[in-house]
Amino acid sequence: MLKVAYHPRYEYPVEEGHRFPMDKYPLLKEQLLFEGTITEENLFAPHPVKEEDILTTHTLEYWEKLKNQTLTYHEARKIGLPMSEDLILRELIITQGTIDCVEFALEYGVAMNIAGGTHHAYSEHGEGFCILNDFAIAANYLINKKGYNNILILDLDVHQGNGTAEIFQNIPEVFTFSMHGANNYPMKKEISDLDIPLEDEMNDATYLSILKEQLEKLFDELKPQFVFFLSGVDILYSDKLGKLGLTIQGCKSRDEMVYHKCHEEGIPVVTSMGGGYSKKLSTIIEAHANTFRVANNIYF
Repeated sequence: MLKVAYHPRYEYPVEEGHRFPMDKYPLLKEQLLFEGTITEENLFAPHPVKEEDILTTHTLEYWEKLKNQTLTYHEARKIGLPMSEDLILRELIITQGTIDCVEFALEYGVAMNIAGGTHHAYSEHGEGFCILNDFAIAANYLINKKGYNNILILDLDVHQGNGTAEIFQNIPEVFTFSMHGANNYPMKKEISDLDIPLEDEMNDATYLSILKEQLEKLFDELKPQFVFFLSGVDILYSDKLGKLGLTIQGCKSRDEMVYHKCHEEGIPVVTSMGGGYSKKLSTIIEAHANTFRVANNIYF
């Protein structure tokens, strides 16, 4: 069964006119239910993540600032979201959703979080709409609670996973792979275990050819025990914050390539949605929904 993390807190409203489209989360859930890709039985509502899990990844000083709402103006502005206790609670729930997905992926092969993919969150600060790094915390959960020592974070958002790269820069149990726009945010990149910078306006064929080659190498050489897949749809040509040139079909083919590879190799995979900022909300929903459709078709 495809288990999908979703909680009403995912719908936390952002001030009017803000460019971060949090309203995509409930709409994505409703679309998946309407078309029958999932039913209510597939959905589960996470609880807030425990402090002990946060502190495997983030510094105590940073967590205390979040918990007590004492971030400075500049620290909050770097994140880009209006800080509140409700927003932090939302983040705690999303992060636990990704941890819960780990357990479901171990059971079913794949599990998905409708939110998450907060890869710009560093160990000691947040930025780029990211507060806690859900993949990093979940990967450390696998290491500390499950004894895993060979985890692949497959970041295919258009933006480099700079926070994830920083967190795991000296952690050999986690291999960070980021395939992203070379000329996009963040302008100062961190160093992942493997970075693949892409030129502007890259088309489907070129993108998929590069990805196929890299996936073959990664799985052959690394032989990961577990995969985290950040399936950002900001690689689309229509994305306001991306600079690549992929079509919706190209984005879907990317997802098919990743899931086929994980399924063939028998490697559990957890997916978080990541970014998506096309002008039409319907485009964002369709591209994200394809990720769920593909996973459901391949695994179930």
